[in-house]
Amino acid sequence: MHYMVFVKMAEDIGEPPAALYEAMGAEMAQGFADGTLVHTGGLYATSFRTEIRVRAGELTSTDGPFTEAKEAVGGYAIIDVRDHAEAVENARRMAELHRQHWPEWEGAVEARRIAGPDDAGSPGADSPVA
Repeated sequence: MHYMVFVKMAEDIGEPPAALYEAMGAEMAQGFADGTLVHTGGLYATSFRTEIRVRAGELTSTDGPFTEAKEAVGGYAIIDVRDHAEAVENARRMAELHRQHWPEWEGAVEARRIAGPDDAGSPGADSPVA
């Protein structure tokens, strides 16, 4: 099963230290080698973001930055794991690398299952959100 892991943090925290880049590089190399890591990427600041919203039947478009956001997604990884526990362990390792190599960093790492084609229309509490 596939999960998307998001790294969320304040945008104004500054550049990550070189030690974090090195540690994340080693972790990603291992993940690609063992097949658990499918894809990764960093995201530009919210000043490079446009949100399209539907409200009361109307479309609106708002360009960033979004000053009301306390945290923004700064990066993501798509992982292929056996179960939810393994996804959570991958997310925990990512948070731990940030804690160790960027001591002033504060944020969150979220693991969220990706719905596949066989999941569409499945009734129940675990159904994907449309």
